[in-house]
Amino acid sequence: MVAGAFPLVKLGYLAVKQISKPLANVIKLRAKKHPFFRKYVCMPPAQIYHWMEVNVRMRMLGLGKAQSVERLSEEMAIELGAEMLGEFVIFSMAAVTVVLEYKRSSKKEALKEEKQKHDFLMLQQKLQDLDLICMVQEAQIRELQRSVDALASKSKKK
Repeated sequence: MVAGAFPLVKLGYLAVKQISKPLANVIKLRAKKHPFFRKYVCMPPAQIYHWMEVNVRMRMLGLGKAQSVERLSEEMAIELGAEMLGEFVIFSMAAVTVVLEYKRSSKKEALKEEKQKHDFLMLQQKLQDLDLICMVQEAQIRELQRSVDALASKSKKK
C-alpha cells in the first residue's frame, strides 16, 4: 500500500504545480477586467512595489533616497499588479504543496518512530518473559537436583 500511495501523492503534487500556472493566468485576466480587483487588488501593491524598487535602485547606485517617485500609469500598474497576483498564486500553491509534503513526511516519520517504540517494548516484554521462564526452570532444576540427591542418599543407605 505504501509503495502505491507514494507515486499517487507525488502525482497529486505535480498536478497542483501544473495547474497553478494556468490558474494564475486566469486570475490575472479576471483581475484586469474586474474594476474592484483593478483598483483595490492590482494597483496598490504595484504602486508600492514600484516605489520600493525605485528607492532601492537609487540607494544601490549611491544616489540616496528618491525625493519623489512618479506613480505608474493606471495601465502599467494594473499589468504589474496582475503579474504580482499571478506570481503570488503560484507561490502560494508551491508553499501549500511544501507544507503538505512536510506534514505527510512528518506523519510518516512519527508512525515509523511509534512502530520502533512498539517493537522495542515488545522485545523488552519478551526478554522479561524469558527471564521469568529461566528463573522458574532454575527453581525446577534445583528441586530436581534435591530429589536426585535425596534418592542417591537413600540408595547409599540401603
